[in-house]
Amino acid sequence: MERNDRVTVRFWGVRGSVATGGLEFAGVGGNTSCVEVRAGDEVLVLDGGTGLRALGEALGPEARVHLLLSHLHWDHIQGFPFFGPAYSPRAELSVYGPAGGDAALREALARQMEPPGFPVPLGALKARLRFRALQPGDVLSVGPAEVEVLALRHPQPCLGYRISANGRRVVYATDTERLPEGAIDPDMLKAARGADLLIHDSQYTDDEYAGRRGPPRAGWGHSTIGDACRLAAAAEVKRLALFHHDPSHDDRELSRLGEEAKALFANVAIAREGLTVTL
Repeated sequence: MERNDRVTVRFWGVRGSVATGGLEFAGVGGNTSCVEVRAGDEVLVLDGGTGLRALGEALGPEARVHLLLSHLHWDHIQGFPFFGPAYSPRAELSVYGPAGGDAALREALARQMEPPGFPVPLGALKARLRFRALQPGDVLSVGPAEVEVLALRHPQPCLGYRISANGRRVVYATDTERLPEGAIDPDMLKAARGADLLIHDSQYTDDEYAGRRGPPRAGWGHSTIGDACRLAAAAEVKRLALFHHDPSHDDRELSRLGEEAKALFANVAIAREGLTVTL
């Protein structure tokens, strides 16, 4: 049988905070965070936002999935109760994320499926489920992939992931912020160094972050487009995908911001639903 050495990345949800709808958002997409990484025959999914529902439909009832949650805010887990393979006894789902233990991670996801918030309990899921709590510094082996767990700068515990497989490296850094004095986080710089693809939080413009457009966002746990580009340049990554778009940024604005970003880092793209990158 021919060996599959490819690493592919597909974006199923690219929004932050809350899902959006409407024609003005259709080009980039309105679903919240969900990124599929295929390393050989293994399927790793970064976050379970609303984009997870469509991914589940594409994977089918016999899926074998490793779901890596960055944190447990709604926009990163709301797709979990709608993930079709989780209801199939032929599927296998391993869930990882920040929590005080494996049982605590399971309980956190169970709570969003309890009344009055949701009518179907976690116990209705028939897939073979495993829950594993992670801490920064942990390393997982998933088939040909090595997954290193990173600490991100966010008001609640939040994890990033560096996935190395078949000589390629993907770094996922959603919901993270620069240092208070404006400097690049040295830990993030080290983690991203030389990555083939950096997927980075870029929720705000510099004006929004500083409060020149709306309230100041410093301390909210998110980065600017400029922050992401400066990190990518300093870390000498090969490609940058701007991610976790603010729900107020429509297609026209994101197109403009993406063009402006190229002055800071040439090989940059706005992450869009359906965008697929083969490394």
